[in-house]
Amino acid sequence: MEQRLIQSPQMIQAMQILQLPLLELSERIAQELSENPFLEEAEASASATAATEGGDAAESPASDTAEQVGADAMLEVMERLERDYGDGSRVRASGGDDEGDRKYEAMLNAPEDAASLQEAILAQLAALDLAVREREILEHVVWSLDERGYLTETPSTLAAELTLERQRTLSVPAVLADDDEALPSRTPAGPAPGNDAVIVDDAAPAIAPDDDPRQSGVTQPDEAEPDDPIVTEDEVRDALERLRENVHPGLGALDLSECLLLQLPSQGLWNSPVRALIENHLDDVRTNRLPQIAKAMGEDLETVKAAIELMKGLDPQPGAGFGDVHAEVIHPEVMVALVDGDVDCKLERGDTPRLRISPLYQTQLIKKMLKEGTKEEREFAKKRLESASWLIDAIAQRESTLSRIAKAVFEHQRGFLERGAEALKPLRMQEIADEVGVHISTVSRAVAGKYAQTPRGIFALKFFFVGGTTKSSGEEASQISIKEHIKRIVAAEDSSKPLSDEAIAKALEESDGIKIARRTVTKYRKALEIPSSTERKSY
Repeated sequence: MEQRLIQSPQMIQAMQILQLPLLELSERIAQELSENPFLEEAEASASATAATEGGDAAESPASDTAEQVGADAMLEVMERLERDYGDGSRVRASGGDDEGDRKYEAMLNAPEDAASLQEAILAQLAALDLAVREREILEHVVWSLDERGYLTETPSTLAAELTLERQRTLSVPAVLADDDEALPSRTPAGPAPGNDAVIVDDAAPAIAPDDDPRQSGVTQPDEAEPDDPIVTEDEVRDALERLRENVHPGLGALDLSECLLLQLPSQGLWNSPVRALIENHLDDVRTNRLPQIAKAMGEDLETVKAAIELMKGLDPQPGAGFGDVHAEVIHPEVMVALVDGDVDCKLERGDTPRLRISPLYQTQLIKKMLKEGTKEEREFAKKRLESASWLIDAIAQRESTLSRIAKAVFEHQRGFLERGAEALKPLRMQEIADEVGVHISTVSRAVAGKYAQTPRGIFALKFFFVGGTTKSSGEEASQISIKEHIKRIVAAEDSSKPLSDEAIAKALEESDGIKIARRTVTKYRKALEIPSSTERKSY
């Protein structure tokens, strides 16, 4: 029992290290190097040793002996011990605050937070000459946009929210009705992008007329004072107009239809068939019902097709172009290729350094400190030394395990390296676990977040574990290979007479010997985001 408890931290660390992707492993190693004085980079230490031992004795000062190097290192260790276990009264001779300096450097080196959609839009609006009240309303509108650039509330609801906020800020007695009556229903307002269109909001007013103090003759609606807590729906709509005029005409819409309609005037399309298409036939466009659209609009098929092409030029998500977007960086760790017919797998270390235990612990000064030092100093040194040894062992075990698993995977998927995704075979993690001699959870951890550079491109290692079915010839076909066959069949079909799912299933059986049900074809087609035969039809 005692032995198992002693090994437990090492086993846990080994599992954690195995699961880390390459970039996170590099960060973990960098952290350990900065915290553990008994751990160092093997290459760097070898270079330092060569420089110390291989130089001209006549030119090397006496202070550069191994004993002096050990003494300097010992001082550094003692300083770290003092920082960790001392009472805080000791400072370095230089008088500097090392901890403060490190925190300051970390702050300087930390990447700046990515600008959000709202921050990016407000930066564009910063130069507008607006009164304080106007800017407050405009900013509230901007912060009410979702990631697509759509409004999350109706203008009347935003006006009510702003009124409540200003009442709290100005300590004005509440003038709203009960909650159920104060907030309007979220009935979408019609678009008003052109001179001949007027937005009509059927939602209930945010302020009950009988309770509006401005109706008592004290203040008229168009004579609002700067500190008037009542924010009207018209003020919110004015803010929306400023937003659309200065940033994007489609911002602040309540739905897709309004977003597209708002963009028509700037494109000169307000009085074109595109408007009728958006207002009445968006669902028919999605399902490719062009003949029905043409009949309902009283237009020929070519006019409808031309209007659809113009509509495709509009922006359905006007907020997508704002804010910082950081693409995920993929670092393939497994490099695989076919060399003279054999599968060649290598691990790419990237910027991950090789580690070793520092010779520091072998110096006489360290040995003396461990023998005569305080209990805290001895425990510190023991824990750091064990941690360094465990980390090195865990990294070595990670490389060995990942290398063996990757080799086994690509031996099974040799056909993929030769012919691509159509040649993928069904493969389960349990098969690889049995072949390599590890638990299935080890395989799962090893492939998590890892990528392989193959002759066919970069793929996640999990990509190569797939289910499948058996062909009429007895050969197994993976789900991915079946999907590739479906894509090929659809790409080769006559678009004026697209194949139904039943016809695709028949083609799979006739051309590739793959027998699957129609509903399975439907499932794979939807997973591939291939439209139905009706939606694929060209007119």
